[in-house]
Order: sequence, then C-alpha cells, then structure tokens
Amino acid sequence: MSQFVVGLSGGIGSGKTTVSNMFAKLGVQIIDADVIARQVVEPDSLALGAITDKFGSQLLDQDGNLDRRKLRDIVFSQPEAKNWLNALLHPLIQQQMQQQTRQAKSIYCILSVPLLVENQSYKNVDTVLIVDVPENLQRSRSISRDAASETQINAIMASQATRQQRLEVADDVIDNSGDEEALLAQVYQLHQRYMRMAGAVLEQKNKPGD
Repeated sequence: MSQFVVGLSGGIGSGKTTVSNMFAKLGVQIIDADVIARQVVEPDSLALGAITDKFGSQLLDQDGNLDRRKLRDIVFSQPEAKNWLNALLHPLIQQQMQQQTRQAKSIYCILSVPLLVENQSYKNVDTVLIVDVPENLQRSRSISRDAASETQINAIMASQATRQQRLEVADDVIDNSGDEEALLAQVYQLHQRYMRMAGAVLEQKNKPGD
C-alpha cells in the first residue's frame, strides 16, 4: 500500500496526462479519475444503461460505446442533465478511486482528478500538485487537441475552478508553459521530494511502539 498520496490536477489543456505519464515512467502508480470514468460506463454496465435510458441510444457509437463528445454537448447545454449525470457517476468513480488508492504498491501514488478542487477531493490526499499554464494556452491547446470550438472550450473552462482557485490549494505547482525538457526536470525534482516524504511516513509508522 502506498504511504503517501499526491493529488494531481489542472484545468483543461494544462497537460495533466503528460505529467502523470512522466511520473508513471518513474515507477509511480497512477490512479486516474478520467480512466475510471470511462470504465464505469463500459458497454453493458449499469451506468451506461441508465444513461441511454435517460438520453437515448443515439449516444452510443456503432460498437456500443458511449460517445463522450455527444454526452458532453448535452451536459454543457442542460444544467439539469449535468446534475443528474454527476449524481449517477460520481459515487461510482469515488468508490473505484478509493479502492485503487488502497491497492497501490508504489511507495507513493498519484491520484489524478480533473475536479480535485471543485469536488474538494484535495482534502483526502496528503499533498496537492497543480499543473499550471496561462489560460490563453489552455484554450489554444484544448481547441487543437479536442477539435472543439472556442465556445465549447470556454464553457468547459467556465465550469471548472479558476486558475487562482487551483493555485490557492496547491502545495506544489508545475509550470507547463515551456518545453518537454523543462517539464521533465520539474517532475523528476518533485519525484525525489515525494520519495523522501513517503519514506518519512513509512519510517514513522515503523517506529517501535507506534
């Protein structure tokens, strides 16, 4: 079981996945809320059945998978639909995150949660790491990556915590406005620090009489 949990987050287009992949290559176990969110709506799952009952089978692609882009269009245009979906999925995702965190084997693990600030999940981790970029860079990267309109990306950004709100809860901040080499250097430096912090927790637990 991991001795130390790092909560990782950042706004859309900040590069959370790139950062978590770098930590993974260093042997750190990643619990990714986005991955879990896809798993809980796999074909034949109860959650996917509830979604198609609510919004119709047109949300499925030809292989029976959820078309997440179509669903995103619905929830960002209908606040009541977003509330319904959150009530359905968040408990399932939370349950899986907790289970995978308990089962993590690396000395520290990373819990990557896009809405770490919004749903106050940062209160359940040992330290908070925010991947930060200027908002104009968030916007341009997201539009390019997702082939989405600026209106759609602006709506997503408006629904998330502000850049300032994320930075206010951060214990550590990675600046991802530079190149890959600069990003990797920051990741490696933090990896060494988190190893020391996790080691200190383990040492304290193993003290005689504790």
